[in-house]
Amino acid sequence: MVPSHPEVTPADLHRRLADTPQILLIDLLPPSHFELVHLPHARNACVFEVAFLDNVAGWAPGKEDPLVVYGASARSADATTAVEKLTRAGYTQVEILRGGLDAWRQAGLPLEGRDPEAQPDPQTRVVLADGAYQVDLADSRIEWSGRNPNTRHTGSIDLSDGEITVQNGNITGCFVLDMGSIRNFSLEGDALQAVLLSHLASDDFFFVDRYPTANFTLSHGRPAASASLSSPNYEMAGTLELRGITAEQTFLATLTTGEEGAVLAEAHFDLDRTRWAVIYGSSRFFEHLGMHMVFDLISVELRITARLKR
Repeated sequence: MVPSHPEVTPADLHRRLADTPQILLIDLLPPSHFELVHLPHARNACVFEVAFLDNVAGWAPGKEDPLVVYGASARSADATTAVEKLTRAGYTQVEILRGGLDAWRQAGLPLEGRDPEAQPDPQTRVVLADGAYQVDLADSRIEWSGRNPNTRHTGSIDLSDGEITVQNGNITGCFVLDMGSIRNFSLEGDALQAVLLSHLASDDFFFVDRYPTANFTLSHGRPAASASLSSPNYEMAGTLELRGITAEQTFLATLTTGEEGAVLAEAHFDLDRTRWAVIYGSSRFFEHLGMHMVFDLISVELRITARLKR
């Protein structure tokens, strides 16, 4: 198969660099990676940065200047993305190092940088450390959206406690929601905001006086098949106890890791409130609702930070 863009092999590029070290060789990875390890004579212009073309133009003002670019590996689209950008910008002589930095390394060719032997995590899949984690309440957030035929209301609710356990990539845990903390954003500054909040706390909705907390028990969180770090990569399943009723709830979440191995989770999903006897305004249970109709689904968006217990 003929490659869609001109390529040069590691061996051929190594010979050319020995004869003509002034070849404009561009490393496309982030500066932190470039500082760690890169090819001899390479300059760094990260293809992920908005200023990528401007950076290249600083070294190659002539659109006919020969360029060789390389990315991480044959699996990564960084080099083809760079060639497409450069070609659209008018550059006519751009080659890709076949297989990128990975192929150069496998060929046993020299590398430079602060740690030339380093092979950093390619950051395509999440890797979670085993252990017990405590939810960082100050760095976690749950937001909600509810709708009727005429408008949409948004707000948030606080977690009052939460912890998870990770074992061999699988997750279990429990989370406590403070139902008295429900807030509204969409009516900020409107006198109707207090009316809405009082209604949500009443027995028509969440009956907060009798049921001040809700509890979600995560029975299992397991990696989704063929999931990447930037897409929903965990399947979550558990039970939500709300208004004294317990029902199952599943959703997909995107998990990554933060400083010191913290687990970061993001998810957005819908839940059918009527499964927990929150039936106010539901035409499945009432007739002649008129202006009092409320859609059954509540949209939930959550961002959770959990830190390893010490």
